Amino acid sequence: MLDYSVLFPVNTTARSAVSLDGMWKFSFDKEGKGCSENWMNGLPASVQMPVPASFSDVFTDHESRDYCGDFWYEKEFFLHDCGDRRVELRFGSVTHRCTVFVNGKEICFHEGGFLPVVCDITDAVKKNAVNKVVVKANNELSEATLPCGSVKELMSGRKLAAPYFDFFNYSGIQRSVYLVTKPQENISDYDTCFELKGADADVHYQVYTNGVHDVHAVLKDREGNTVAESAGAKGTLHVENAHLWKVRNAYLYTLVLEIRDGETVIDRYESPLGIRTIRIEGTKILVNDEPVYLKGFGKHEDFEVIGRAFNYGVAKRDYECMKWINANCFRTSHYPYADEWYQLADEEGFLIIDEIPAVGMMRSTRNFVKAGTGGFTHFFETDTVPELLKNHKLQVEEMIARDKNHPSVFSFSLFNEPETTSKEAHDYFKAVFDAARPLDPQKRPLTGAFEKNSQPELCQVYPLCDFMCLNRYYGWYISGGPEIEDAELKFRDEMNRWAAKDLNVPFVFTEFGTDTMDTLHKLPSIMWSQEYQDEYYERNFSVFDSYDFIQGELTWNFADFQTTEGIFRVNGNKKGVFTRNRQPKSSAFVLKKRWENK
Repeated sequence: MLDYSVLFPVNTTARSAVSLDGMWKFSFDKEGKGCSENWMNGLPASVQMPVPASFSDVFTDHESRDYCGDFWYEKEFFLHDCGDRRVELRFGSVTHRCTVFVNGKEICFHEGGFLPVVCDITDAVKKNAVNKVVVKANNELSEATLPCGSVKELMSGRKLAAPYFDFFNYSGIQRSVYLVTKPQENISDYDTCFELKGADADVHYQVYTNGVHDVHAVLKDREGNTVAESAGAKGTLHVENAHLWKVRNAYLYTLVLEIRDGETVIDRYESPLGIRTIRIEGTKILVNDEPVYLKGFGKHEDFEVIGRAFNYGVAKRDYECMKWINANCFRTSHYPYADEWYQLADEEGFLIIDEIPAVGMMRSTRNFVKAGTGGFTHFFETDTVPELLKNHKLQVEEMIARDKNHPSVFSFSLFNEPETTSKEAHDYFKAVFDAARPLDPQKRPLTGAFEKNSQPELCQVYPLCDFMCLNRYYGWYISGGPEIEDAELKFRDEMNRWAAKDLNVPFVFTEFGTDTMDTLHKLPSIMWSQEYQDEYYERNFSVFDSYDFIQGELTWNFADFQTTEGIFRVNGNKKGVFTRNRQPKSSAFVLKKRWENK
């Protein structure tokens, strides 16, 4: 269990959470001299930088947009006298690693750019005074980091990120920062799982604290009425005539947890709670024992100017677009999203496949092309694998700890498109799956997304998964354009070979799509035209509907998104069903009609 709490900050009678979002001081450190020159005490020269935001797209010059290396943030905050309470800083994420200093004192280091950084700063802060937080961050990639990549050096000595993945390496403090005060004796975590009993339900819970006082749990309905309560750090809340959390029809209770000393409340934490069960039965995905067909998208946290930063306006627009198109699910490709995405999904009734940033476990685009034609690509035989595995398992633990109580999260995805045809790959991922399974109290199904190289006769990793997620581009990367009729035949051939294995598990397509320019129309269709995207989808749907074990279709991608520059990309990846500013392409109407009754 983590030695710090990743609970989302809330304000209650016992806790305070103050946002530090806004303009921070910011400096690049291309010479790596910040530590030797004591920048942790304050940046000697800086510009203003919004937090949360990715730094790349606020600048207008090449060097700043593509900066790779160390960079620093600074912010001052006033702390009132809070007595002997515990004081923490919580960063939603800092990409890809950071060291946090408060008043010049080093507090903590965190590796991984998509999960919370939580620092106990109690002994470093001054009460009734101004305090200074300085963050040293770094966005370099390697074959030991998640996601994977490398660093390229230009002839001038300037470093560039060289991702092994197809999205832009946005970096910075990209999620909200909170100053949290809470009692020294406090609730650090809690687990929930559910059991349906006719019209009633049991909410089994366990609360983790760092003290000895009693714990009390109360469940309240939408109107604030108490429907169940229980004493003890571990127990059951029995709910009569329970309102279930259903797909696209969410009902949320409020769970109130308290540490009590007699009638005195020492700590209090509140969170929404949705009662629902998840299980796989044969080829069906069951929510509350009812089958669900997944309809939706792979997405990215990506928008103009703010890059990968969380923004409520963008998130609201995305959910409205997904509701309009009749979607019910999305995958957090290819990393855990900001906490707020899950909170909104809980409220809207969307299902989420929650994905760890284990992407780029092939070394280049050429590897993917080679893999797509059945060639072997090495990755898990190098001396960086032990460090990679350590980071992988830790980030899986952090993701599950953060997201395990969200009703929207029905599955954890532990990789995207790695090399899977070697014994070394199998052994690597078996260690990841074995580490993940005991961590989730709800025992959600575990999966991962497989690319074309992971054929039924070659893949060594698929038996680890509880259901299959396939990324396939028949008609785009394989037999595109005038060969699209062959693409459908090749697709059916592969699916027939999967069917012959009789795995008796659901298959979900987690990527399929075409790059499409929203201004290009052509009759007859050609690649990149909107008409081609429409035709591509219709042919894929024909294949999906031919196999009853296919239980979901998550297109690639919800919206156009930024990537590293390259001859395969025109200002980013254009596979969106929506444009980057969230306007529909022609295919959005094709999907809307199909998903209306699917």
